[in-house]
Amino acid sequence: MAQSNPPFMSGVPELLLLQLLNEQEMYGYELVRSIKTVTRDAISLGEGVIYPVLHSLERNGSLKSKRKTVGGRTRVYYSLTRKGGDRLEKLQDDWRRIQGGVAIALAGTANA
Repeated sequence: MAQSNPPFMSGVPELLLLQLLNEQEMYGYELVRSIKTVTRDAISLGEGVIYPVLHSLERNGSLKSKRKTVGGRTRVYYSLTRKGGDRLEKLQDDWRRIQGGVAIALAGTANA
């Protein structure tokens, strides 16, 4: 059985949340579902992972939130700030560099 949150996943929740929120504002559980969907079930993060990251990003100014009442329920919707957009760009660059390095390593040392 695959491990749901292996150690090398550090930083991935932040990257995925910022990417999704760059496209549209969303509430917490919607983000949980969207991560599963956009990763084709390769990554499944529970609310216990998502909400601490959302709160941290909001505290550091990368996200802003607002409460909305939808269908009689109040939900907190998150959206990206300019600082969050800058952070997303940096994380994307870092991820592409790391992804490229891992791909080279997996191809074997003969190709290095």
